[in-house]
Amino acid sequence: MSTTGHPFRQFIVKVHGRCNLACTYCYLYEGPDSTWRARPAAAPPAVLARTADRIAEHARTHGLTTVSLVLHGGEPLLAGADTLGRFTDAVRARVPSGCAVRATVQTNATLLTEDRLTILARHGIQIGISLDGGRSRHNARRVDHADRPSWPTAVRGVRLVADRFPESYAGILTVVDPTLDPVETYDGLLELRPPALDLLLPHGNWSALPPHWGDTAYGDWLCAVFDRWWSAGRRETRVRLFEECLALLVGLPAATESLGLAPFDALVVETDGSIELVDSLKSAYEGAAWTGLDVFRHTFDEALRHPGVAARQAGAAALADDCRACPLLAVCGGGHYAHRYRAGHGFRNPSVYCADLERFIRHVAGRLAVEAAPAPAAREGGTP
Repeated sequence: MSTTGHPFRQFIVKVHGRCNLACTYCYLYEGPDSTWRARPAAAPPAVLARTADRIAEHARTHGLTTVSLVLHGGEPLLAGADTLGRFTDAVRARVPSGCAVRATVQTNATLLTEDRLTILARHGIQIGISLDGGRSRHNARRVDHADRPSWPTAVRGVRLVADRFPESYAGILTVVDPTLDPVETYDGLLELRPPALDLLLPHGNWSALPPHWGDTAYGDWLCAVFDRWWSAGRRETRVRLFEECLALLVGLPAATESLGLAPFDALVVETDGSIELVDSLKSAYEGAAWTGLDVFRHTFDEALRHPGVAARQAGAAALADDCRACPLLAVCGGGHYAHRYRAGHGFRNPSVYCADLERFIRHVAGRLAVEAAPAPAAREGGTP
């Protein structure tokens, strides 16, 4: 077994590097990093084959029993459902026996059809969907390249998954927008029957502040949705951020990019075979995700030795002094790595969402404490 770092378990493969939508706020195509322009639109067969070899090699080296394969983009369905299926099969055929490959395609849902979903289901690929909310007006900024709204085709695709392929439905990813009513947004998403929700804070940092940033607007939004979810007994759907926060508060291990101190274990393979750090770093500055490595000349163990990976796996040692002294450290973990960036000072800073995270974590802790408190004993005579 290799002794280099904490092994990667999540492989985000850019099967297609372009998107059929032109969302006005997209950090990838509208942000400071334009390296995508010089890469092939679709990953060539040789890149996919070599990537499958590298994933299997890494699984064998580290004795992994499970790996997560995320088929990503751009819009990955532009590569074709058959391509996604063949690549997934290739990875499964190459990894050691006893290593399960959990495959998910992350899509905007506009290209989902019954034929494509049938192919994806046949190859055991789960469907993760990115939306801004569960109703048309929540998705007003998600338009195609002709400035036409994407909602009609997106919601048709989501409902097709929910109605005809529920076993393939992984869930919905939504970026928090504090200008939208939190409970209405959550209720709208529930109408699409997701088995799970991922609520993400928009990528921003101290040198490029998130939209509508100030006070604790994002924290307040999360608290409102948490209360709605909590009051329903947590039965309507899983909300990963809430579940992970609760687990961390009671001392259980939890793995999320936004909370906690667990070593980060994901990397990206671009359409040209480049091995990169996760895309969220591209919201900071051009080249922030670059490693200089590629699947043809380098192993994933070599990527483990990259300083950017080491920083993500160093836990509290990589955090700012204020973070290490904070009583919420074990739960917050310094927040999302990309949100700590400040030009000229790197990433060793508190999250730009520090106040929002404190607001949210303390609120969740308060609700948990109330539920855990013993009921008041009855007084003599039957009155409390």
